[in-house]
Amino acid sequence: MERSIRERVPPLLTDLYQFTMAYAYWRAGRHREPAVFELFFRDNPFGGGFSLFSGLHDCLLFLRTFRFTDEDVEYLRSVLPPATDPAFFHFLRGLDCSGVTLRSVPEGTVVFARVPLMEVAGPLAVVQLLETSLLCLVNYASLVCSNAARFRLAAGPRRKLLEMGLRRAQGPDGGLTASRYTHIGGFDLTSNVQAGFLFGIPVAGTMAHSYVTSFSSLEEVWPQTLVAANGDPDPIDLISLTKGWLGRVCELLGAEPGKIREGELAAFLSYAIAYPHNFLPVIDSYSVTCGLLNFCAVALALCELGYRPLGLRLDSGDLCRQSLDVRRVFKLCSEHFSVSAFQSLIIVGTNNISEQSMAELNKKENEIDVVGVGTHLVTCTRQPSLGCVYKLVEVRGSPRMKFSEDLEKSTVPGRKAVYRLLDTEGHPSLDLLCLAEEPAPKAGLTVRCYPLGQDDTCHSISPVQVTCLRQEAFIKGQITHPPCSARETREKVQTSIQNLHPRHKRLQEPDSYTVALSEKLHNLITEIRRGSCNDSNFLLAN
Repeated sequence: MERSIRERVPPLLTDLYQFTMAYAYWRAGRHREPAVFELFFRDNPFGGGFSLFSGLHDCLLFLRTFRFTDEDVEYLRSVLPPATDPAFFHFLRGLDCSGVTLRSVPEGTVVFARVPLMEVAGPLAVVQLLETSLLCLVNYASLVCSNAARFRLAAGPRRKLLEMGLRRAQGPDGGLTASRYTHIGGFDLTSNVQAGFLFGIPVAGTMAHSYVTSFSSLEEVWPQTLVAANGDPDPIDLISLTKGWLGRVCELLGAEPGKIREGELAAFLSYAIAYPHNFLPVIDSYSVTCGLLNFCAVALALCELGYRPLGLRLDSGDLCRQSLDVRRVFKLCSEHFSVSAFQSLIIVGTNNISEQSMAELNKKENEIDVVGVGTHLVTCTRQPSLGCVYKLVEVRGSPRMKFSEDLEKSTVPGRKAVYRLLDTEGHPSLDLLCLAEEPAPKAGLTVRCYPLGQDDTCHSISPVQVTCLRQEAFIKGQITHPPCSARETREKVQTSIQNLHPRHKRLQEPDSYTVALSEKLHNLITEIRRGSCNDSNFLLAN
């Protein structure tokens, strides 16, 4: 993984102005000043009530391997202004993250707008250089993970979800990131083989329409025989056996054998001979009616030889109605031909599924067991960016604050602690931002706080339980905790979402979650704003 992160996110994968600022700090002798930055986002994505924090593991690996090579430094010499002092490049060559500390929310935690996800502390020039790379690693990972969680909520807990968006993703790295974090967000399977190899995600796939349409006649099926599953060495002519079953199925369903697509039947037979234990074709290359007849004939032949076909895939039209029709035929075949395996055949649905169509599908009667989602999942079509930002909050132990005419773009100064206050049912009710030196709030004791965006209105709350959201993740060049696997983080995500109150995880018009400032932090902001006005007047007067 470290080699992978070094290749994916080398130190040069950043914006040029990070180097020009670092040089200016260095030139002024400020590059070693202790500084603190925070990474957060301003609005919950997709019009929802929450997000999921993802990408931390990659951030930690990036910090551990952060170092410029000779080749990196030589390139920087060629792009920075000629007046750049040559000694600066020697400084860059010796940089690493041994002086950096990262404290963060645990990966896979439900998070909310304006809550700092990560605090990055260290020498000013170094932590400035880290900005773009850390944002790149967190922004998309958290966004696509949150999108996957919304699809999971829309689908409900029963249905399996297959991520199949690699061909629609924004490049190879985007595809891998999507596969990894959609699994963490709640998807069960991926079509991405490399993601399965790297992250241990279960992989799955069926066949494309091109495979079906590549066949035109039964003469193209080779070999034409298949041995029984019980090990009987005598091969069986699968074509003849399937033709016999096709006639019986057509008779049962009142269908005309003459309207069967021979090429489609040949494709199914060829695939069944190749993978008799994993037979799951797409059946709508020509028509669902024709495809279903061909599927049943081949599947019944496989059952006669002792194999268990898996099911079929629907990829167009009204998936709900079609799935009901397909399940009805499965039951008829099971009962009429006494083939119990037809009771457990699965139906996969794939057809440009969006969050809205997933929610609608879940409201309608249907028999779909697995839903495959691609484009709308990995490209996050409803919102292409989470909009994370990385802002300075302290230098040399002194709080720093960015002012803005747009109050939402003003930052919250100072090094902080972040606490989550829970209600009597264990649901998160409020996230409290405090100055780092403040004592932690205690369960049962009243806390005075100022919710963000509510015009200096003071509220009082008595939490039933208090949890600290910050953990030290990286200290003096070392990762402090063993990394979690994708499966383990996925379990954390599901637990975190389950603990949310239903009003905060509604997909449409959720209630806003409260993020508040402690009284001491609120007073600090008031003082800084007042002091800023006085300083401005002083400068104008002189």
